[in-house]
Amino acid sequence: MRGGNDRIVIPDASIRLDSMPNSGRDINITVERDVREAIAAQVGVTTVERLQVALHAVRFRGGIRVNGQLRALVTQPSVVSLEPVTEEISETVDRIFLPGVEKAFAGKADAEVFVDLEGDDVPDHFEGNEADLSDLIIETLALGIDPYPRLEGESVGVAGDPDDEEDSPFAGLKALKIVEDKG
Repeated sequence: MRGGNDRIVIPDASIRLDSMPNSGRDINITVERDVREAIAAQVGVTTVERLQVALHAVRFRGGIRVNGQLRALVTQPSVVSLEPVTEEISETVDRIFLPGVEKAFAGKADAEVFVDLEGDDVPDHFEGNEADLSDLIIETLALGIDPYPRLEGESVGVAGDPDDEEDSPFAGLKALKIVEDKG
């Protein structure tokens, strides 16, 4: 299902902060085929055969913290043979959503910026009382997909013994050089 700006919206993937119980809310989503087809096109795989998400959302510092698990089954072509490769994906989800828009930083052009690679992720932001988790689900799926899928036993390496000069791509050039030296 497409929203504004060709954004994919997953039905039932939004949380309202104003109606969330103190104990939090469980969100279990099994994404339908038409939405999975749109997601497959967006993340660049042949098919998303299954996409299920089990999340638990709780109030957190005026916003929402979402924890859970994403499970999916995707098919994409092998980078070696182009044969279809099916991959089972299981990814942990842990994200914080805070109300309000993210403030743009406009520092001096030569200013140093400290990035803490060991620290917590920067929280996402939402407007109003509702956070849509569609982008979180699609992003988590995309990050879990193997960028270089191969069938079992396939290798990207060069065929033959790397020490065998006859199979080397430079063997032909070497033969030309030997003929040139004689003439």
